[in-house]
Amino acid sequence: MNKKTIESVNVSGKKCLVRCDFNVPMSGGEITDDTRIRAALPTVKYLMEHGAKVILCSHLGRPKGEFNMKYSLKAVSVRLSELLGKTVIFANDVIGEDAKAKVAALKNGEVLLLENLRFHKEEEANDKEFCRSLSEFCDIYVNDAFGTAHRAHASTAGIVTYGFAPVAVAGFLIAKELECLGGALEDPKRPFVAILGGAKVSDKIGVINNLIDKADTILIGGGMAYTFLSAQGKSIGKSLCETDKISLAKELLEKAKERKVKLLLPVDAKVAKAFPDPIDSDIPFKQVDIDAIGCDDMALDIGDKTAELYGKELRSAGTVVWNGPMGVFENKNFATGTYRIASALAEGKCISIVGGGDSAAAVQQMGLGDKMTHISTGGGASLEYLEGKVLPGIACLNDL
Repeated sequence: MNKKTIESVNVSGKKCLVRCDFNVPMSGGEITDDTRIRAALPTVKYLMEHGAKVILCSHLGRPKGEFNMKYSLKAVSVRLSELLGKTVIFANDVIGEDAKAKVAALKNGEVLLLENLRFHKEEEANDKEFCRSLSEFCDIYVNDAFGTAHRAHASTAGIVTYGFAPVAVAGFLIAKELECLGGALEDPKRPFVAILGGAKVSDKIGVINNLIDKADTILIGGGMAYTFLSAQGKSIGKSLCETDKISLAKELLEKAKERKVKLLLPVDAKVAKAFPDPIDSDIPFKQVDIDAIGCDDMALDIGDKTAELYGKELRSAGTVVWNGPMGVFENKNFATGTYRIASALAEGKCISIVGGGDSAAAVQQMGLGDKMTHISTGGGASLEYLEGKVLPGIACLNDL
C-alpha cells in the first residue's frame, strides 16, 4: 500500500476527523449487528491513546437530505461508548452550533460522534461549502470507511480534493483492505483462484475482465452462470439469463481460453419450478446434471458435483478471492452450494479473501467468518477495487 496511515503522522493534540462506516442494520431503534462499529475500534483506540481529539462522522441509511430521527446515529454513540468503555460525546447536528461547541470543548483523547452526514443533501452532492464547514473540525482527515470509498461524496473525498484537508491518511481498516485485496491482485500466492457468483453477469463484467489477466482459475456460480452456459448452447430452462449478455459471455469464455485461464462452470444444479416466494419458502426441488435441466426448471443453486469440483480447486489454491454466493443462499434448500464453498475455504490453507456483500453475509451467517483471512467491509467498494477501478476515497489520501 502506498498511502499514508495514521501511524505516518503526529496526531497528538490534533483534531482528527475520521470518516467511519457506521451504516449498521437497525430494527426498532436498536442495532441488530455491530460488526461495522467493531471494525472501527482499532483506529479510534489508536487515536485516543495518542492524544488526538477524535471527531467521528458517518452516514446511516437514506434520509434523503433531511433530519429524520429514524436514521439518527445516537444509538451508534451509545454502542460505541460501551465498546470503548468511555463515553462518546454525541453532537445533535453535523456542522451546526451543537457540533461546533462540542468540537471546541473536546479534550485530547476524547471522542465525539457527529449526527448523520446524509441529513444534509450536500454530503452526497459533494458540495464545496459543506466540505469547507466539515474541514473546520479537521487538522488531519482520516478515512476508515472502505465501504464508501467508491463514492466521491463530501466526507469521503471532497474535503480533500477541494484542498480543505491537506493532511489525509488511511485508518487501520482501510489499510487492511488495501493490504489484503491489493496483495491478492498484485502479488498473489499461486494458484490464484477467483470465485464469482451472484445474479448477473452485467454486475461482474469488469471483475471478470480484470481477473482473467491475473487469476489461474475462475469458478462461476449463482444466477450469472446460466448466461455463460446458454452461451455454450446449453438448455437452461427458466434459469436466470441475460440474453443481451450472451455474446459477451462468449467473448469472456474465449478470452479465458486464450489466456490459458481455467474458467469452470456448474456441471449440475438444484432446480425448482419457480423462485421461492417468500424467500424462505420450503419449496420442492431436485438435483440434475446441467444437460438435464428441463424447460420449466429454474436453477437456484450449484449441485453436489459442482461443489466437489470447485472444492478441489480451492483446497489446492494459494490465494482465493470470493465475491458472490453460489445460489439463493437465503433459502435453506439452496444454501448448500454457498456453504460448501465457504467450508472448503475454511478447511484450506490458502489466503482467503471474501469480497463483501452477500458472500460476506453468507460466511458470517454460517459461522465461518473467523476461518477466513479477510472479510471485506465494502460490498460495492470491494467489487470496484477488484475491477481495477480507482476509488475516490482512497485516491485522495496522501501518498507515502
